[in-house]
Order: sequence, then structure tokens, then C-alpha cells
Amino acid sequence: MPESHVTPSTPGRSSALYGRAAVVTGGASGIGAAVATRLAEAGASIIVVDRDAEGAERVADLVRGKALTLDLADGDAVTAAMEGVKADILVNNAGIQHVAPIEDFEPAMFRQIHAIMLEAPFRLAQALLPGMYARGWGRLIHVSSVHGHRASAYKSAYVSAKHGLEGLSKVIALEAAEHGVTSNTICPGYVRTPLVEGQIADQASTHGIPEGEVVERVLLERSALKRLVEPEEVAEVVHFLCSDAARSMTGSSYLMDGGWTAA
Repeated sequence: MPESHVTPSTPGRSSALYGRAAVVTGGASGIGAAVATRLAEAGASIIVVDRDAEGAERVADLVRGKALTLDLADGDAVTAAMEGVKADILVNNAGIQHVAPIEDFEPAMFRQIHAIMLEAPFRLAQALLPGMYARGWGRLIHVSSVHGHRASAYKSAYVSAKHGLEGLSKVIALEAAEHGVTSNTICPGYVRTPLVEGQIADQASTHGIPEGEVVERVLLERSALKRLVEPEEVAEVVHFLCSDAARSMTGSSYLMDGGWTAA
């Protein structure tokens, strides 16, 4: 996310999450940076997790939190990094994308996408849930995608990982309910992030159209609202799901897809 989109936290806007600690993956930019900022504004202390050390440090400084440089594709490293970490909120947001027909899709890339977007959320939950159970309160929020509900061609790894994340969240919701812990997914359409911006050239090449036509003709073709979602909009939903107003909401999937799935 461009630096101009990240603003320092402003303590006092809300203190509903004061005393809570949040782990936000993919926190160096885009949705993750917006989420870290919003939860810090609500009083939470933040651990910004990202493989981009410089970006993670920058966001952590802005929200007065801590940065943790971590490659989420390394499952054992994820588990080791969470040893001794206390977190009341886990926001699984990190993700990567690769666009290619199945016959050309490298198996190594398929595995990497699943490791980052499905195995890492599992490992993080596995490490942090016992502490949440012991304290009787927790929120797991997984930034999924409309692709957790709908498929798109050339995205076999991403779509299958997001479908898996939807299922994982529901299982966590059932297991965690008796402990005061909820688990939900948020499913935006295309968000104005570096990940989406990086897809435009790939999609233009795949579909044989100019880059300037990709957003409306490809990315937003099935959306009723012809606009990209802003990261701050997703962050507001994350904040809501952490609030007491959402304490009865678990095992659900909240779509922010501009009407994509309405048809």
C-alpha cells in the first residue's frame, strides 16, 4: 500500500480494545496495514507480521506496535515464532497471487500459495487458541475473498486456498465457541492493494487486452458496483467483528463483493 494511505494511530478514537493484543499478518501494506491502524486506534496493541521487514517496521512504528519478520510459507518457522506470543485477536490477511492456466501452473507455486494462505492460518490458530481459551475471549478474523465463494479461471491455487480458509474458519468457530472465541471470514472483491495492482499486467497478458481495460473488463466484470474496495473499508469490518456487538457472530462469511455473488 502506498505510504500515503497509512496514517498514524490516533489513541482516543475508541478504547474498546484496550488491553487486547492483535496479530495481523501481511501487515506491511494494503489491507493488513489498514487493519493494524484501525485496531490500534481502538486501543489494541499490534504485532505486524510480514516477510517485508522494512514495511513491517514502518507500520509497527506508525501504530506503536511491534514488527515480526516472518515467511509464512515456512510452517515450522510460523509455529516457532508464535511460541510465547499472547494474542487475543488474530487477523489472517497475508496472501499472494499467481495467474496461469492449470496446465502451466507450477506445482511449487501451488504449494507455496496454500502454505501461506491456508497452512499458516491453521498453524497460527493452533498456536494462539490455547491462550485465548484460557482467557475466555478471542477473535479470529480471516481475510478471505469473493474467491472463497466463486471461482475465476487461471487462479486454481488462490481459489482453492480461499475455499479451504472458509472451511477452516467454520471448524474453528465450532471448536472455539464454548471458550468465548469467535471465528469469521471477510470476503471482499478486488481491493486497491499491491496484490491486485500486481495482477493487472498478468491479466492483460492472459486475456490479450490493454492493462487500462483490465479493472473494468476483467476484475470488476461480475460486480454490480464498478469500484475497487478500499483497504480501510475492510478494516472497519474487522474492527466490528472484534467488538462486543459481534459477539454472537461466528462461523460466518461476510461478503464485500459489490454484488458479485448476488447474481
